[in-house]
Amino acid sequence: MTTDPSESLSADAFRKLHAARARSAYERAVAACRHAGIDPDAAQTVPTGPVGRAANALRLSAQSLTALAGTAPDPAADARCARNAAATAALAAQVAAALDDRTETATALRAALTASQAAATAAGGTAAGQDAALTAKADATEEHAVEAARTAGWM
Repeated sequence: MTTDPSESLSADAFRKLHAARARSAYERAVAACRHAGIDPDAAQTVPTGPVGRAANALRLSAQSLTALAGTAPDPAADARCARNAAATAALAAQVAAALDDRTETATALRAALTASQAAATAAGGTAAGQDAALTAKADATEEHAVEAARTAGWM
């Protein structure tokens, strides 16, 4: 259900929510990469494997977060930044999950994928980062992904 942006949160309020979720997802990505032994310096302009892709995504997410801090609030752009960070965390979780077959690892991977999907939904379509209900769902799935990553020992 999409809410009317005029009845929704302010652009500043959405900025805070999307930025917090983006930072959280980025921290999950860093932790999963560290767990998988991926050095951020392994980033490749044209990645040739999962390690290079994860390191490159991590680098791009860091740049997006830095750029976000220097712009005016824009719910659509802010939500896309959070979506991209969640996608980075999902990619990192896939690499980390390939290291073992524990239940906790599989749960953390599923939670990362779910958080990525929820962030994409909040950023996409007519929501454009301004749907309070979709934003709340994305926030909740991010919190669950953090807990799952902790349980898996990534954080």
